[in-house]
Amino acid sequence: MDIETLIISLIEGSLVFLLLAALFIVVIVKAVKIVPQSEKYVIERFGRLRSVLGPGINLIVPFIDRVAHEISILERQLPNASQDAITKDNVLVQVETSVFYRITEPERTVYRIRDVDAAIATTVAGIVRAEIGKMDLDDVQANRAHLITTIKALVEDAVDDWGIEVTRAEILDVNLDQATRDAMLQQLNAERARRAEVTKAEGAKRAVELAADAELYASEQTAKARRILADAEAYATQVVAQAINENGLEAAQYQIALKQVESLNALGAGEGKQTIVVPSQTIEAFGDAFKMLKGRGT
Repeated sequence: MDIETLIISLIEGSLVFLLLAALFIVVIVKAVKIVPQSEKYVIERFGRLRSVLGPGINLIVPFIDRVAHEISILERQLPNASQDAITKDNVLVQVETSVFYRITEPERTVYRIRDVDAAIATTVAGIVRAEIGKMDLDDVQANRAHLITTIKALVEDAVDDWGIEVTRAEILDVNLDQATRDAMLQQLNAERARRAEVTKAEGAKRAVELAADAELYASEQTAKARRILADAEAYATQVVAQAINENGLEAAQYQIALKQVESLNALGAGEGKQTIVVPSQTIEAFGDAFKMLKGRGT
């Protein structure tokens, strides 16, 4: 064997080896699929669904199986959308919504719906219009949290067949036309005026009640004072009566004489009343009183 033949044989053997090595590398690359944590791969075999590969290293049959779809499982947000709706009391409102979702079953999503975002947006718009049409405007404003919960539950039911999970649904704003705003402002002002009048009337009523209570209290206190005074006079009368009963008529005459003396003293104490005309009976009463006092002194 000459040198040329040997070289040719070596080259052919090396080429075959290189081809086999290259083929092996290609097979390995085709067979091994490394899926990122945030994605899932949909595998098809001859055009049919074969499996869904989760995150990590996965093996498939090279040249037979292929990655048909690479689906992100991260949470997504639909663009904020505004849709008109009419409330139960015939008020036109413009509702701005936002929806967050994530794909949980890619094999259902890719084979059942073409445009996921558009489908969810259309579903949300229809549900929002239907739910707001069941409510008055005041209920829409007051029960927004309940409305959001209801819309989220209905959207979840609608998109369940698509392998989608709705994580959040928000009503960002409820806008009214200018005419409705003006009417609501007038109503609000009227309500404030009514409350002010009611408060004023209640204040006047309370003032009258307090004045009546004060007058009643004063009357009660006056009655109590009169009752105490009457009790005192009754007690004094009882003491005098007892003294009369014990000491006879002289005690009564003595008390009367003392009262007359006290009255004269009070009369003489006034200004410009230095001249006093004393009846003769008074002089006799003084004499009787002095006699009684002298008799008591002895």
